[in-house]
Amino acid sequence: MSIQIITDSASDLVDPGREDVTVIPMTIAFGEDQYDDGVDLTHERFFELLVECDHLPSTSQIPPIRFEEAFREQVEAGNSVVAVVMSGKLSGTWQSACMAARKFPGKVYVVDSENASIGERILVERAVQLKDQGMDAGQIAQCLEREKGDVCLVALLDTLEYLKRGGRISKSVAAIGGILSIKPVISLQRGEVCMLGKARGSRNGSNLLVQEIEKTRGIDFARPYLLGYSGFSDACLRKYVEDSRRLWEEHVEAGGLPVGTIGATIGTHIGPGAIGVAFFQKEEPTL
Repeated sequence: MSIQIITDSASDLVDPGREDVTVIPMTIAFGEDQYDDGVDLTHERFFELLVECDHLPSTSQIPPIRFEEAFREQVEAGNSVVAVVMSGKLSGTWQSACMAARKFPGKVYVVDSENASIGERILVERAVQLKDQGMDAGQIAQCLEREKGDVCLVALLDTLEYLKRGGRISKSVAAIGGILSIKPVISLQRGEVCMLGKARGSRNGSNLLVQEIEKTRGIDFARPYLLGYSGFSDACLRKYVEDSRRLWEEHVEAGGLPVGTIGATIGTHIGPGAIGVAFFQKEEPTL
């Protein structure tokens, strides 16, 4: 018996690189045109469509039958499953996975990541790490449930335009923010998006992002961490890494920092030009 790690495409895991990791695509619709996220819609193509479109695309949750098919395939092959899915407060995908898992008691374990994008992805990578350490599926799920509260995802947005389109801020706030070059820093906390602060200009925004990271218990470099960017270029991310060198310089290996792209699920609301950091905080010291 082996263990299959299954996730949804909201994790922005473009190429798992392993046969024991499966990514189930969500459906993204621009008007009447529908795409399978990560299959016939790359992250770059998504942002091309996003900037060309006057209206935000819609994202459909993965239906229970799709999870059931994926779970059944693995169980009938003699495998157990750990499914790590996007925050149940952002999508009904978690509920779909739970409904499907009820048909495979003791074989399928579903974990609400309470996150999305690169924050969800590092929890998937943690599941793989735990599997490689020899844990069984139940132990992996229990460990993820315990550790997911350590995951931090903070992001610096380049524009308020897409928050305005999504109705999260008013047109007047977005207009003033554009004039003043306001760069908001957001986070996912307990599965929901929240605003941490706003800075004027990119440099101040990068500084604010660093400050928010420094408010945590610190980055646990023994567990997965990831930097990400949305849109067409990683130039802003490379500048941020240079400006925040003190966070990374003692821990970066020869291959450099791990970097991924941010896709449709979160990209719809933050737009191109955003940068993000996802990591596990260091564990609280035991008394």
